[in-house]
Amino acid sequence: MRILLLGADGFLGRHATAVLRSLPDTTLLTAGRRPHHDLRLDLATAEVGPLGEELAALAPDAVVNFAGAVAGSAVKLAEVNARGPAVLCEALELGAPKARLVHIGSAGEYGVCDQGSSLPEDADARPVGVYGATKLAGSLAVAGSPLDAVVLRVFNPVGPGAPAGSLAGRLAAELRRVAPEGADGVVTVGDLSAYRDFVDARDIAKAIGLAVAADGPLPRVLNLASGQAKQVRAIADGLVAAAGFTGRIDESGVGSERSTAVSWQQADISAAARALGWHPETDLADTLRDLWLATPEPTPTPVVA
Repeated sequence: MRILLLGADGFLGRHATAVLRSLPDTTLLTAGRRPHHDLRLDLATAEVGPLGEELAALAPDAVVNFAGAVAGSAVKLAEVNARGPAVLCEALELGAPKARLVHIGSAGEYGVCDQGSSLPEDADARPVGVYGATKLAGSLAVAGSPLDAVVLRVFNPVGPGAPAGSLAGRLAAELRRVAPEGADGVVTVGDLSAYRDFVDARDIAKAIGLAVAADGPLPRVLNLASGQAKQVRAIADGLVAAAGFTGRIDESGVGSERSTAVSWQQADISAAARALGWHPETDLADTLRDLWLATPEPTPTPVVA
């Protein structure tokens, strides 16, 4: 099997790379903007015809698309998250129409939901802000295409290598900086009272491997999450415990606008269990411990004589 992975340099892409390479009789190809990839590709600017020719030459049996943007201008978000998947689908129709497309969606596509509810895949999509709206547009392009395609709606991924732009990644780095050996200190964050459905990035990677290798067509959309909402404060508590931090977490800082607008999200993951035989396996405390252990010490500031 020839698998083409878009976005291998990102947080989830790096975890998925290890899983996809372990699949039997697999050749893993990667695509991205950097020169080391098998295919130089920026979906924000790619054109259908030339990309279709390149895909025909690579002849993938499956394509996994992690390419996306979580921040930036409305134009950038639309180009990457909405236009990109639409271009990819049309290019695959031209160059590799029999390839399976596994597209990574986002819980941000659902947006506002009822407190205490679990979101099934057919729940109303009411995204808050440009990010969720553009991700939804991209997922609709994939789900509405004639390809053998599935959208994996990932909720809140956490794990080793979490990016600095995420709460978990930023907080782990800040704890390393303020108290590298568990000393007292103060770390300032925003409000942590919202509820989110956190899932280990390594469990997500396993689900992607199952989706790529599954026999027969899959449902158009599948949720990937733990199936249990936890207060965002659990991220801080778990990292504090893993770090042995004896200082204080101050919640008076600037938080996420989305957390204010969407106070609760929890996924119904029964469809992924039925279609893929997938269940999340990693407890959040273990995830946060592994994230802490993988967080590098801050680089010392050079002393100028």
